[in-house]
Amino acid sequence: MTTHYDQPAQQETPAVWGPPPTAPPQAATEPRQPFVRRLWRGRPEDPRWARPAFLGLLALTLVTYLYNLSASGYANSFYSAAVQAGSKSWKAFFFGSLDAGNAITVDKPSAFMWPMELSVRIFGLNSWAILTPEVLMGVGTVAVVYAGVRRRFSPAAGLIAGAVLALTPVAALMFRFNNPDALLALLMALACYFVVRAVEDGRTRWLVWAGAAIGFAFLAKTLQAFLILPPLAIVYAFCGPVRLRKRLVQLGLATVALVVAGGWWVAIVELWPASSRPYIGGSQNNSFLELTFGYNGLGRINGDETGSVGGGGGGNGSGRWGATGWDRMFNSEIGSQISWLLPAALILLVAALWATRKARRTSVTRASFLVWGGSLLITMVVFSYMAGIFHQYYTVALVPYTAAVTGMGAGLLWEKRKETWASLTLAAAVVAAAVWGYVLLNRTSSYLPWLKWLVLIGGLAAAFGLVFAGRISRQLALGAAAVGLLTALAGPTAYTLSTVNSAHTGSIPTAGPAGASMMGFGGGRPGGTGGGMRGGFGGGGMPGQNQQNQQGQQGQQGQQNGNGTLPGGQGQGFPGGGMPGQNGNSQGQSQGQGQQNGNGFPGGGQLGEGGRMGGGGGAGGLLNGANVSSAAKKLLEKDAGKYTWIAASIGSQNAASYQLATGDPVMAIGGFNGTDPSPTLAQFKKYVADGKIHYFIAGGGMGGGMGGSSSGTSSRITSWVESNFKKVTVGSATFYDLTQKVSS
Repeated sequence: MTTHYDQPAQQETPAVWGPPPTAPPQAATEPRQPFVRRLWRGRPEDPRWARPAFLGLLALTLVTYLYNLSASGYANSFYSAAVQAGSKSWKAFFFGSLDAGNAITVDKPSAFMWPMELSVRIFGLNSWAILTPEVLMGVGTVAVVYAGVRRRFSPAAGLIAGAVLALTPVAALMFRFNNPDALLALLMALACYFVVRAVEDGRTRWLVWAGAAIGFAFLAKTLQAFLILPPLAIVYAFCGPVRLRKRLVQLGLATVALVVAGGWWVAIVELWPASSRPYIGGSQNNSFLELTFGYNGLGRINGDETGSVGGGGGGNGSGRWGATGWDRMFNSEIGSQISWLLPAALILLVAALWATRKARRTSVTRASFLVWGGSLLITMVVFSYMAGIFHQYYTVALVPYTAAVTGMGAGLLWEKRKETWASLTLAAAVVAAAVWGYVLLNRTSSYLPWLKWLVLIGGLAAAFGLVFAGRISRQLALGAAAVGLLTALAGPTAYTLSTVNSAHTGSIPTAGPAGASMMGFGGGRPGGTGGGMRGGFGGGGMPGQNQQNQQGQQGQQGQQNGNGTLPGGQGQGFPGGGMPGQNGNSQGQSQGQGQQNGNGFPGGGQLGEGGRMGGGGGAGGLLNGANVSSAAKKLLEKDAGKYTWIAASIGSQNAASYQLATGDPVMAIGGFNGTDPSPTLAQFKKYVADGKIHYFIAGGGMGGGMGGSSSGTSSRITSWVESNFKKVTVGSATFYDLTQKVSS
């Protein structure tokens, strides 16, 4: 018996896959329906519940993501400060400067900040204005994934895909946060959607749009946007419904679109005279290309990241950013963020490729799985083995692919459930989701302890029913499928609700309840317990520490003693622990027991008062900057209009805190880590001589000992300031008035 898999792509439209890719032209005599009715009703051939259910999904996603949004305040103050600068200066807007004085840029291209900056220009500087554009990107990504799945599969499959995306914890985190990843995920989903459309009808415009989407995504997070290029190009080159020569020409035009969409900004930045633009943050030679291929590119793969806080371990080793290896997406550091439905998605992907193995070359059904599934696999592999800086929230890039594969695979196997292999595979996917959900929930055993049993028992019961889905009535089979879906989504839904109910600040946030994830600098929430360090600094200890002893026992008290060690108590700052800057002994409930004795952070700095580093080095403020007192704010705001920068500080997080508090530019010496060689001591002296900087803020940054070519530039500036200018103490904060020299 011939199946639809053996038919040309344009004929793959039986009931099993829903309506044709494009509805037939409307008869000239048929009156056009009002817009509102068309919006509510959707396609005429759709069941009446399909469009209202889709709109309901979008509305629920919007409401969920907007809930408690302002609790995170400025979220990542590093990027919020740049948004504030871009809302005041068009030059800062274009280049992505951290301050309106345009001293230095953030360590990414600026495009991801443009929606936030425009929002702040319209609505003023506040949490809602910064984060609402990110929420809208999340809703848009749900819509794109639904549309991509719905075109070739059923409305139910599209709804499953949309729900999986919206309820994945890391998605709920990053679509409510101001990092580059929200825009990246949206554009990657659009690229996959456009390529599938191109396979449907062979039109060049879809490939051009896909190239443009990836090119613009490059301006959000550089080379990560190119991860999915190989599967997308290969799939169209093989599956496109036009002649091979035309396919190659189309791919060439898509490449041109990619280069234009992503290259125009790069060309302007590189050709702009360096003396009249801000320094490119994160680079060691004031070059965006160096930043792209070094710190933000190959350095992330091999761990050789000059100027960073250190890379990770290769192979199956364990490094400062967590263990690498094939199981990285499932381990205790990352699993709770993304992996809830990954096992089920992989099972469904293999089953779908098996089911379509005899399809024609131009099969859109198979191409859909190859596009979304290929993007999932290549991104997983790169994330699993990259030895450089890796944070848990990077995994939001996997969410659209996982959601699409899950929805498509579930839809395919459901329609083929009368075949024994299909019903057994569908049951296996539900079992995988239930068992893995139990494992993830058991890692935080004190969090809703009853839920893991509900997920396990309910999932196994649903899987048993699905084994016989082709032999029992449709109603019973639907009931089993519904139970399986609900139990599969129960765990990630609980973690998502915990995520939206909590504040997230700093540079390395994580989703879920306290203690759900441990890696590197942690990434928990202010005031949380757990989610903190595993063995200090991602299992490898803080750089520069002389570690005597590191142990981990879940549920035991954490204690760290010594100069410059990490606090383990409750509070803001380092997740699972206290605010950088606590002195003496600090202890509290943490995810593990650990002791770290050493000589503090690189650069010689000690954790001092006010959440900042004393002297010229250390890691104070890497996750969060200082708490700015009203007295300090008043001091800095006095005569602010006379200066280009009201103050300068080592490192961007410290500078960002003061800039956001005052609304005036603060120079971040050395960029994010304090390791960029900008400004030089000579340049800084000239700024001071020209009366462009009022105060120097003591502390902050990573100092000069992190391997950057600055090699102590920040420390030299600090020493020069301390030796030549008057110290002003306001509460626990120390400033130096650069207009008042000390007497000889």
